[in-house]
Amino acid sequence: MLIAYRHPKPIGAQGLCVGARTDLAVDPRKAKRLAHRIRACQRREALAREVWTSDLRRAADVGRWLRRWGWRHLIDARLRELDFGAWDGRAWDAIAEPEIRAWSRALADVRPGGDGETVGALVDRVVAVCAAAEGRRMSLLVTHGGWLSALKWRMLQAGERVDAANWPSAPAYAEAVRCS
Repeated sequence: MLIAYRHPKPIGAQGLCVGARTDLAVDPRKAKRLAHRIRACQRREALAREVWTSDLRRAADVGRWLRRWGWRHLIDARLRELDFGAWDGRAWDAIAEPEIRAWSRALADVRPGGDGETVGALVDRVVAVCAAAEGRRMSLLVTHGGWLSALKWRMLQAGERVDAANWPSAPAYAEAVRCS
């Protein structure tokens, strides 16, 4: 079983394209609140006291709280958000609409911002993490909205071509996606 949580809402993210190159902080109280929820889930599900997070602060800060409470905190760059390339950190309304349309027409193959990561590559990272989780006790994750959308797509649409029409929305901040 894999239970992957989206990090808490980052500070200063409103209206921005926030991806792998934008390392925003989260309110420490919200990181601690999510850590409490993960700890309760671990007890309820009888899982190992181990959490995997991306290296970006908005996810890793939750793992740091759990480490303070005696947990093992492991960082895995494969859990990072999609790399939006030159768009990362910019206001969405400052990105040319034709560029966004071109990207959304071919999510699997087009690099956002010209030098970002394709959604197909993100899905490949998710598949690699899921394969690693099957062979170990990697069960509790703190990751990002795009990563969790890719996980949901893998569970619901595996085998279909990635496109905007079948791409699931991200869960709310601090919400979990379960994958058996």
